[in-house]
Amino acid sequence: METIITYFETIPSSHRSLILVGGITFFWLLEGTLPLFKFDYKKWKHAFPNFFFTATTIIINFSLAFLLLKSSNWVQVNNFGIINWIPNLPLWLYVILGVLLLDFFGAYLAHFVEHKVKPLWMIHLVHHTDHKVDTTTANRHHPLESMIRFAFTLFGVFVVGAPIAIVMVYQSMSLIFTQFTHANIKMNKNVDKALSYVIISPDMHKIHHHNMLPYTDSNYGNIFSIWDRIFGTYLYLEREKIVYGVDTFPDEKTNSSLVELLKQPFQGYRKPTNVD
Repeated sequence: METIITYFETIPSSHRSLILVGGITFFWLLEGTLPLFKFDYKKWKHAFPNFFFTATTIIINFSLAFLLLKSSNWVQVNNFGIINWIPNLPLWLYVILGVLLLDFFGAYLAHFVEHKVKPLWMIHLVHHTDHKVDTTTANRHHPLESMIRFAFTLFGVFVVGAPIAIVMVYQSMSLIFTQFTHANIKMNKNVDKALSYVIISPDMHKIHHHNMLPYTDSNYGNIFSIWDRIFGTYLYLEREKIVYGVDTFPDEKTNSSLVELLKQPFQGYRKPTNVD
């Protein structure tokens, strides 16, 4: 465990980039052999706006990374935050608890709030209006959303008291899990169901991408499924019944245009009219 922590304390940017590119490449290839849905689409054309938003997400996060470093250093020097207030934690539990809590503040809570606050939902809508969810959808976030999620992660670092090593472990795991859960891959139903008791499984997250309530407002987790189960936001839907997109913004052509997606947060809010 100490070796892992030492590595992540100074993980090179090139290694983080390798995790991103390697993950997309691996799941992209896997989608070709074990597809959940056989989409009739041009994969590269579909991926273009998603790769654009992935690039803006990287730029924003790398530009603001110094804030995470300064914050994590401050909580360590001042012995501040939840995991630093619990005495005599073994290192393995210190790391697991830190990642678990960062997953709550940086992912679950941010995601939940984005669905409940109308202006934030309009920003997050860019992510949900992909009608062909695959591994490239993972970082399909409007630049405004990238900044919002960064702010929640920064808040989490303070509250949790996470050192930079744990922050980097969390972000690396988060990256892999978002690619995994969005990937258009078909996993054995029983295996997927079993995994969902501990982590967010592919089917569990794809239910969240169903185009109608209440499923759109469920399964907010990113890495661990415990938060959805604790707060009662877990729902189940058979994978065959999942329809991607958002019922109030159904135009796939518009939702595939980069220009329209950049403007999407500034359109008027549309109240859901259909509930499954």
